Amino acid sequence: MTAGIDDISIYIPRLYVDANDFAEARGLDPAKLQKGLGVSKMAIVDTNQDPACLAANACLSVMQNNKLSPEDIGRLYVSTESSFDESKAMNSYVIGMLEQVYGQGAFEHCGGVETKFACVSGSYALYDNLNWIRAGEAEGKAALVVVSDIAKYDLGSSGEMTQGAGAVTMLLNDHPRLLTFDPRVTATSIRDEYDFYRPFGKETPIVHGQYSNLLYMIQVRKALEIYKDKAVSTGLIKLEPGETILDHMDYINMHLPYSAMGKKALAYLVRHEWRQLPRWKKIIQEIGMEEPVPKDPRGTIESVLRDHEFMTKDHEFTKLFTQTPEYQEVYEAKLSSSLIASKMIGNLYTASLYLGFRSSLEFEYQKGIDLEGKRVGFGAYGSGSSAMVFSGVIQPEYKEVVKSMNLEEELGSRRKLTLNEYETIHENKLGLEESILKTKHEFILVNVNTSIESRGERRYVFTK
Repeated sequence: MTAGIDDISIYIPRLYVDANDFAEARGLDPAKLQKGLGVSKMAIVDTNQDPACLAANACLSVMQNNKLSPEDIGRLYVSTESSFDESKAMNSYVIGMLEQVYGQGAFEHCGGVETKFACVSGSYALYDNLNWIRAGEAEGKAALVVVSDIAKYDLGSSGEMTQGAGAVTMLLNDHPRLLTFDPRVTATSIRDEYDFYRPFGKETPIVHGQYSNLLYMIQVRKALEIYKDKAVSTGLIKLEPGETILDHMDYINMHLPYSAMGKKALAYLVRHEWRQLPRWKKIIQEIGMEEPVPKDPRGTIESVLRDHEFMTKDHEFTKLFTQTPEYQEVYEAKLSSSLIASKMIGNLYTASLYLGFRSSLEFEYQKGIDLEGKRVGFGAYGSGSSAMVFSGVIQPEYKEVVKSMNLEEELGSRRKLTLNEYETIHENKLGLEESILKTKHEFILVNVNTSIESRGERRYVFTK
């Protein structure tokens, strides 16, 4: 039985910080944000928004767009690393909000959980629900997989320039119009790491940036090797001499903590795949320098990062490599469209990979490219750490969905925050009732109980 994505919707908070304003306030070069990191605007939640209401708004959008009733939905999963309760799952909050629109008890038949594994958890939730559909357990019902997060870092930290917020909801069923996932080729890589984590009671994460970036690329490369073996052994893909597995992916979506990281990760994977092929000799001649090798090629990530001579040369080599016509052709054809939304919104943690997929669909369609039958590869990563690589094929009915996609319209009228307003919101100095924007037809948070017997209970309303 086939299974895949029938539709995809997004919800992005309408407050944002402009990268130029942020750079000026922090004494940074604006080019570092806009060109170096690929950050133009960072979406910021209002005082009366949290990850649960972002998720509920994205769910309501996909249900209304497809004229779905609660009886059409059999599962609702929420994946997040912005959870605010260690017991009560976020999907139950979302169901409670949706029932304000559809009626009390309308979703009581709907199973689901909240999943957590940093930014990769949405991909695990997707995989779980695809198998639920393939196994026939869905009995004609659809699944909603929601990825919702608020990427928030300490003021003045290196991560502060890569913030963002939003939710993406994917409607999964056995007759998908957008994309059918390739079965039996999903690959994972996992290890115990502390590259990025958020201990209990801490609102912002502890980040080891360079370590995490390198670990991300290594883990995805390992998962790609496993994916390649599965794709070949199952007969999904036949590799001819001189080909790489990336040659058989028309589009590649990468995890995007910031958009430029996608370009860097793709370059890492392409280098790895091309290194043993005849084409690599020509690349080296074009670049004019040999590919650098660390002093201890089998060493740890820490030893590689301490090898400053290698890191300097590798940075230079990567820069030259990404300027070659061969890499530029791969980048422009397979990745570039997926980065557009990220530049306008920022880091969405679990949702960043799927915002990229949504972005790729819209902007490739606008180019007039026929997407039917194109294979899309996904490189997911979550700190702590795990990677997943999987793929799917764009379906003949994709135009029914993609033709109405309009990112600017979905973002709506956005309100630029002053740096003072941003910092006031960031430091939680305003109450729920002191929101900057007034909303209509959206879920918002209106109360968090502080009494001893009911501490932490949250109440939401759907604004009229």
